[in-house]
Amino acid sequence: MPELVLIRGVPGSGKTTLAKSRFPDHILCEADQFFEAVNGYEYDRSRIAEAHEDCLRRTKEHLEAGNDVVVANTFIRLWEMKAYKKLGFPCRIIKADGNYPNIHGVPDETVELMRRRFQEH
Repeated sequence: MPELVLIRGVPGSGKTTLAKSRFPDHILCEADQFFEAVNGYEYDRSRIAEAHEDCLRRTKEHLEAGNDVVVANTFIRLWEMKAYKKLGFPCRIIKADGNYPNIHGVPDETVELMRRRFQEH
């Protein structure tokens, strides 16, 4: 049965780095991938719900096709992982707590707010 790994943490905590280094044979799905364009990363806050729906849809498709998947999203609140857990595949949850440069330009005050709101698993 395919494995699902959820990596959670604030922006700059190393989620993508951890996913790629520890799970190189898993398919990587991230909400951020929705905003990747030919011209680079083009974040649109008004489409964040759509980005997360797309990430969940892609994750489900890959798991149902028999592929192991690692999802690297912030998952600040515990309820944000619920839809992934409900997919019914074995699921591991890992917290990324590194301190890397924030590649998407999230303001420091936003990262700090997310850090304070982060619910431990």
